Amino acid sequence: MAGTPLTELNRPLGRDRTAPHGKPWGRWLVTACACLVGLGWVSILLIVALRRDPDGGEPIVTALIEKRAAPADSASAAPAGAASSPDAAQTARTQSNARQLESESGVTVVRPGAEAPGAIVITIPDSAATVTLAAAPDARLVERTRHGLLPKIGADGATPAQVYARPEGPPPAGKVNGRIALLVGGLGISQSGTTEAIAKLPGAVSLAFAPYGAELDRSVQRARGQGHEVFLQVPMEPFDYPDSDPGPHTLLTGPKSADNIDRLYWALGRFTGYVGIVNFLGGRLTSDESAISPILRELAGRGLMVVDDGSSARSLLASSAQRAQIPALKVDRVIDNVARPEAIDKELAALETLARDQGVAIASASALPVSIERIARWAQSLEAKGLVIVPMSAARELRSPRTTGSLTRQPDL
Repeated sequence: MAGTPLTELNRPLGRDRTAPHGKPWGRWLVTACACLVGLGWVSILLIVALRRDPDGGEPIVTALIEKRAAPADSASAAPAGAASSPDAAQTARTQSNARQLESESGVTVVRPGAEAPGAIVITIPDSAATVTLAAAPDARLVERTRHGLLPKIGADGATPAQVYARPEGPPPAGKVNGRIALLVGGLGISQSGTTEAIAKLPGAVSLAFAPYGAELDRSVQRARGQGHEVFLQVPMEPFDYPDSDPGPHTLLTGPKSADNIDRLYWALGRFTGYVGIVNFLGGRLTSDESAISPILRELAGRGLMVVDDGSSARSLLASSAQRAQIPALKVDRVIDNVARPEAIDKELAALETLARDQGVAIASASALPVSIERIARWAQSLEAKGLVIVPMSAARELRSPRTTGSLTRQPDL
């Protein structure tokens, strides 16, 4: 093999390489430049990755606003002889129309003077949809217990029924032929149904939350943020219990009624910010004076309002609450006993008639998709009819002490 000429197959690796050309410092310079370029790109990538975009990633555009001389505010500011010119007349008409539109819409436009920057400040008045409720929980109105924060009357006499109620909004623009209070219950159990009710129903519609379900506090605060005053639904024993079971911690009649106050505390501690309570089923309990009296005494000492949802003709809840000096209401009509669009529409039409006849009508409904859809559609037609939706707390002030009326009810529960 000694005399065999070396080929590409048997030549030792790493031998006979062509010596690199150029001086060593030149190669170092090239390497250094490559490193600097690499570091630059890495720095750019880090800045892009770590920098917080104040615009949240939204596309933005910058537009140039040209400043022009403002027209004179009145014809007297124009040069002599100019008032009769077509341009001056057109300017005056434009200004007059603009001011009339501003006045009718309630929009105030403040125009800068000669020394002010070229800007226009527009102030738009709050609408009924932007009514703000008091923050909850109010430290004056809660006590800490093993069941959570329970409502109480404040040392200054303030009550949850007063503080957490939806405040009175702007007065109606036209003549009012009647007022309607509407309570939609069953919220908090279905997240999708709860979200739909909060988003679609007018803020003046009161919402009642069952004490079950996840994230109740968050859902209630979202509802109150949209202007809805809220109520707590307390599960009560129906006539066919336990075949119809309102759920855990139901308030019961008979020997088990001794535990009702503890069960009530559990329900009251589920969330905060409610104006009062409304029965969840409860035909048997609300017809038993001896069973509801201790419950009403407890509610009276906590400054809460009581609403009878109208589901039982035998219920003594509202009348007994009034005798106990508790602000109370009884629902006139349950609008979705038959959960079909045409049946709900018929009940809503009857509710309008009742509101015109007696000044204020009170109704309840469940948070069924069909009920929410029909109520939302119906509410859009009320202004043209001279009818106004009011919260339940306001209806109590408007309603006479009489709590019964022409009621349409479902079978006793």
